[in-house]
Amino acid sequence: MLTHEVVDVVRMTPLWPDRSWGLMISPGRRCSLAAWARANSQSVNDLILQHGAILFRNFDIADTHDLETFADQVTGSDFVSYREAATPRKHVAGNTFTSTEYPKAFRIYVHNENSHVTSWPMYLFFHCMTAPAEGGATPLADCRGVYRRLPKHVLDRFSEQGFLYRRNFFAHSAISWQAAFNVDGRRDLEAYCLANHMQPEWTEDGLTIRYRRWATARHPKTGDLLWFNHGLFFNPHSLEPVLKEALEGLDDDEYVSTTYYGDGSTIEDETLQVLDDAYDVETAFFAWHSGDVLMVDNMRIAHGRQPYSGDRKVVVTMKAAVSFLDIADCRKFAPSSGL
Repeated sequence: MLTHEVVDVVRMTPLWPDRSWGLMISPGRRCSLAAWARANSQSVNDLILQHGAILFRNFDIADTHDLETFADQVTGSDFVSYREAATPRKHVAGNTFTSTEYPKAFRIYVHNENSHVTSWPMYLFFHCMTAPAEGGATPLADCRGVYRRLPKHVLDRFSEQGFLYRRNFFAHSAISWQAAFNVDGRRDLEAYCLANHMQPEWTEDGLTIRYRRWATARHPKTGDLLWFNHGLFFNPHSLEPVLKEALEGLDDDEYVSTTYYGDGSTIEDETLQVLDDAYDVETAFFAWHSGDVLMVDNMRIAHGRQPYSGDRKVVVTMKAAVSFLDIADCRKFAPSSGL
């Protein structure tokens, strides 16, 4: 609960009136976000567990240093690096990067940051430095709600088998395997794969990596069961229609990424649509204002991006690493790649 002093200083309103999650906090008078957080960090921690995402609007925040100071005040934890990148990012300053480098004409499907990796950030902090002229909203999806909407037979199979991921790195890929895995040579890549339960295969076209991961996870702080994975995000099903049309006729092994049931069998189109529909119902959008800061519980809330025009600059810093070994639903996938 917020103290009386905090209530006097800020206004709290639902981010969406028809949702039970998501909160917006605005000051009654202009004040530094970092200074406010220093006095009210416990309140913020309580509220993020309750709401999953908090938008801080109309606070004073000058730059990435202020963003990182705010993140420090709220979490008191270490910064987390971006791992196994799917798209390029640019370093801005300190531990802050651009949120993504992806063509503005296309959406980015909702996903939980690094949910297919052996460690991920618990919290994401986005800062809108320049709001887009048109479009560019950030969709947020409640993964607790997604889990609850999935039929039992779908949950049972994925909970038992997880997902099998396959990623290809070709000469023309948007990001190289060296950049994706932060390694210099083949030996380093193979050592990384061994340590992270992955199987690399060098081919005439480049590199293929396969690995088995979880589909569900129990939130370590709230105990909520969550749909937590990159299974649909890395599947061609989630591509924009214009991209699907352009890639029509490709075999599975020619896509940059594809996902399967954990036993390697193909996921039925109707099952992929069930997953897509569950995300769709549980997704809500908000439009950025310049100066906004969004704090996200990365395990509970998936995020994405809508197409936009004009300039848009949203940066992100990540905090509080979680290891898959700390989550029972994920830990069972540790012994092997599952191939």
